[in-house]
Amino acid sequence: MKKQLIKNCKKLLVAYKSGELGQTIMPEDSNPGFSKNNQEMRLAYFTLPMALNYQRDSYKLWESALKTWNDEETKDVFDIDLISKMSEVELRKKLIKYKVALQPNKHIASWKTISETVLREWGSFSNFIKSTDNDFLVLKDLVQIKNKKGFPYLSGPKIFNYWSFILGGYGEIKLKNREYIDIAPDTNITKCSVKLNVITKEEVEKLSKEEISERWKLLLKNSGIDPIEMHAPLWFWSRNSFVFKL
Repeated sequence: MKKQLIKNCKKLLVAYKSGELGQTIMPEDSNPGFSKNNQEMRLAYFTLPMALNYQRDSYKLWESALKTWNDEETKDVFDIDLISKMSEVELRKKLIKYKVALQPNKHIASWKTISETVLREWGSFSNFIKSTDNDFLVLKDLVQIKNKKGFPYLSGPKIFNYWSFILGGYGEIKLKNREYIDIAPDTNITKCSVKLNVITKEEVEKLSKEEISERWKLLLKNSGIDPIEMHAPLWFWSRNSFVFKL
């Protein structure tokens, strides 16, 4: 089973890179296209909306984030220095304008809490990442244990691992210990997990998301494929109705 899974994963990776999986535009492709000297805003842009990405359409979230960035009246919600000076009423008005925030209290609180945590503890997102020496395991300890309350929702296992993947792909952060980033088993990844015999149909209801992630980690161990590498190929394979045949 393990050999067959690795073989299929390699086929899916090739198909993803060659365009054979169909539509492969990521939700996070809705971004301003940051320059090399704008790393601070790049990190803020790919971090803060993540904390609001719960049970909603990811494409609409990132389309809203881009509209918010492109509007001079709302762009400052990505600047943690300016956020610290904003009232909750002002921040709410800006985040709701293009529907980045859908929950008028919880979403605003999450955005503000993360911004204030980073500003207070590290001064900037850039310093925050530097403090980890670009090490995923150190980042995990900071966000999920030492400062868990300071990173609402972002500290949850599913979104934290996916955010770490985005940091590498869009934030231009080359993380050490990348092989420890767990695959995030959302609905699409879970469907693929069944199709590839990583789990059974019965186990879908029985296993936790963490247990499904662990199953992937064990099966891909020493394969040369990091579990998180499979996120995009699997996600699009499912979303495109498995038109690509293994």
